[in-house]
Amino acid sequence: MSRVAIVGGGITGLSAAYYLSRAGHACTLLEPAPRLGGVIRTETVDGCVVEGGPDSFIAQKPWALELIRELGLEHDVIGSNDHLRKTYVLRRGRLVPLPDGLYLMVPTAIWPLAMTRLLGFPAKCRMALELLRRPLPDAPDRSVADFVRDHYGEEAVRYLAEPLLAGIYGGDAADLSVASVLPRFVDLERRYGSVTRGVLAARMRPSSNSSSALFLSLKGGMQQLVEALETAINAQVRIVPAAVKRMEAANSGYRLYAGGETLEADQVVLATPAHVAGALLRSLDESLADLLSGIRYHSSITVALGYDRAGFRRPLNGFGFLVPQVERRLLTACTWVGTKFPHRVSENRVLLRCFVGAGQDEGMLARSDESFVAAVREELSRLMGVNEEPLFSRVQRWPRAMAQYTVGHERRLQQINARLVSLPGLHLAGNAYLGIGIPDCVRTAQLAAARIAVGTQVPISSKA
Repeated sequence: MSRVAIVGGGITGLSAAYYLSRAGHACTLLEPAPRLGGVIRTETVDGCVVEGGPDSFIAQKPWALELIRELGLEHDVIGSNDHLRKTYVLRRGRLVPLPDGLYLMVPTAIWPLAMTRLLGFPAKCRMALELLRRPLPDAPDRSVADFVRDHYGEEAVRYLAEPLLAGIYGGDAADLSVASVLPRFVDLERRYGSVTRGVLAARMRPSSNSSSALFLSLKGGMQQLVEALETAINAQVRIVPAAVKRMEAANSGYRLYAGGETLEADQVVLATPAHVAGALLRSLDESLADLLSGIRYHSSITVALGYDRAGFRRPLNGFGFLVPQVERRLLTACTWVGTKFPHRVSENRVLLRCFVGAGQDEGMLARSDESFVAAVREELSRLMGVNEEPLFSRVQRWPRAMAQYTVGHERRLQQINARLVSLPGLHLAGNAYLGIGIPDCVRTAQLAAARIAVGTQVPISSKA
């Protein structure tokens, strides 16, 4: 069996270590941080489950749930309270609910669209007329903003596409690639012309997804998954708490320099942010390093505030709210945790989880916790009328954590694949390639393990 070095101890690296060790490969996992799990971090505070990073994963993508089942955590899986699901969008200083029947930014019901106060009458007419579009020849990659503007108009970009995607990617719809971020919509456009008609046709077909919830999580928080993976690999995987400083070709594999240790491996999985992988590979392939370093990342901050329910006057009848760029000061979104997930908040507490998009402004990360808490409280007062003093707060910074799939991302992946052919035994995995969610990270780990098992350089591709 191959000697495998896995660089990076986030959910991707841990998943790769799990799949490879189960297949009998001798693995070494290198991670300089004092804890494993990357951006997954859960804390229990005053009876509340507080997530510092992702709080859940989308049920439609199966890879995370499959892993959870393998690890014996299936009975701890909880679904979002979708019967209470209502998301608000800020418009002209007021929180307006998204209309029912909306699939992301695609309307599938006429009456809710007609009655919503979120969009003006011309925008509603434009969205209704989208049903008349006919299929066109394949179009080049476009930004999400251009795609949505073409189908539904500018107002749909500002008050639907931009806030929804900012909540997921922390990026700008004008930069994100529609082919990489919304590939299903591109396929529906190609087949039907009208994306709305395509979504309605797809809903008529039976689904293989057994979960009725939109989001899934674990009762004790997403760190349960990290801890289960650590336990599963404990006996088979050697963990080195050091950063890889340099990497070079050696014999039939690679030599890695980490701390004071030199490690040789037949196979290397780089489960790191793309810019970290690029820096390690610069001496091996400068063109590949440039391609990887060219994948942009944005930073984000989460601010969790816990309140005494007895003194909290604002009803939380929904999952939370989104703030469009045109209305934004600091907050991009806020989740009302106790409504979204059962068992996450004790009966006598209220938990609000707020999101601040730092983009590429690294200076924002240097602000103090007190500064963030004060600024978020001011916005919650303005937007929700919440003036109560929080019982506790938690601020978590994630520098350069959110990969941005900008226009041309698929082409970049093709170029990366072409360079990887000349570096046998090297595998890339993580949120920079096929998707940024937990299921996507698990999937890239599975693909890397499969490539090592069969001894091939299967491309990083959505079709792999």
